[in-house]
Amino acid sequence: MILTGGLLIGALIGVNAQQKDFHDWAKTPPMGWNSWDCFGPTVVESEVKSNAEYMSKNLKAFGWEYVVVDIRWYVGNDKAHGYNETDPDYVLDEYGRFQPAVNRFPSAAGGKGFKPLADYIHKKGLKFGIHIMRGIPIEAVKRNLPIMGSKATAKDIYSTDLQCKWLHDMYTVVAGRDGAQEYYNSLFKLYASWGVDFIKVDDLSRPYHTGEVEMIRKAIALTGRKIVLSTSPGETPMASASHVQGHANMWRTVDDFWDNWPMLKDHFHVFERWNKYRAPGAWPDGDMLPLGKIGIRAERGNPRMTAFTKDEQYTLMTLWTIFRSPLMFGGDLPSNDAFTLSLLNNTEVLNILNNSTNNKQLFRNEDGICWVADDPKTGDKYVALFNPGDGNEAANISVNLNDLGFTGVCKVRDLWSKSNKGRAKGTYTATINKHGAGLFRISAIK
Repeated sequence: MILTGGLLIGALIGVNAQQKDFHDWAKTPPMGWNSWDCFGPTVVESEVKSNAEYMSKNLKAFGWEYVVVDIRWYVGNDKAHGYNETDPDYVLDEYGRFQPAVNRFPSAAGGKGFKPLADYIHKKGLKFGIHIMRGIPIEAVKRNLPIMGSKATAKDIYSTDLQCKWLHDMYTVVAGRDGAQEYYNSLFKLYASWGVDFIKVDDLSRPYHTGEVEMIRKAIALTGRKIVLSTSPGETPMASASHVQGHANMWRTVDDFWDNWPMLKDHFHVFERWNKYRAPGAWPDGDMLPLGKIGIRAERGNPRMTAFTKDEQYTLMTLWTIFRSPLMFGGDLPSNDAFTLSLLNNTEVLNILNNSTNNKQLFRNEDGICWVADDPKTGDKYVALFNPGDGNEAANISVNLNDLGFTGVCKVRDLWSKSNKGRAKGTYTATINKHGAGLFRISAIK
């Protein structure tokens, strides 16, 4: 169909409107489950469904909504502890677009793609997401497959430059070539037809692929569907911070994050760097939460409950919350114990994630670290105290209440224990365990 005159102008206005308002699709940090930490590139349909069922029953009421199938769902014979790059069984359609491997996702049989699984998840009141790699499949280039909506073929739009170094499924798509935008348009048209609500696009951040980010943004706009865009992996270059903020809903600030203390401790520095770039609908992403039971068939590590201590788990959840990072749980939800569930369904804590403002680090000294935020509805302050020290003892960490704007007597509530801690004036001091955290609401007594 050829659009002319007013129809063309109307179509362009529609696309521009979609591009402008996409931040509204994630006004609060996205919360969900992703298959990576449990199952690496080997997750199967029944495992996705069991996690969706758990989320619908136990977490949906608390704001958890995304169920995301991570990497290489299009390979029928992938493996744990790495990737099968020796003889991968790729599944593609006639236009060079990957399709779900039917032996892993039986409902995709007959060319249905992920639509039956997405429909199942939508009926649970949840949203469905997938992971893809940047670029065009090498297999599509080898076969020189046509590009939907273009006279070009796969060989016309690819380059071996800047190929992903850690997985060799794809070639770069060169922005500006005939057929390049049409290729991405065809991808997202397919995903929209499946009912996809969330896309994690890998290998976009290091180096930052400006051209492909822009093609992806435009392709999502053309679908007319509200598809949340997450870019990955590694720390997005600071020089590209404004660009990614203007094109994505969330973007990675670190490499893959696993359950060890040095990685977690580094996030204090990372989040301080990225704090000024957070905006509604545009969220710096500290990566997934490696909590609960992970490593079942993962890319690294063996089956285990997270190696983080309980204190470290409180630190993780407190820091992600006070920073307002997206929360993508990595453990197998049906395997959760009571403690793990308690980290995910605390409404007083999640209120900080969803509604707080002016989030920032207040101080970092030899005793500990303090982050603060405002409750815009009440004027209360949220205070997160952290003990990142590697000694063997707990630390007494104090915050000057005058620095928070309180000159009189205040009441203090511990949000993790859901208990009132009495009154304070001038300063408030809490004893924080090694590698632990405390999270408090401070309210003026009127």
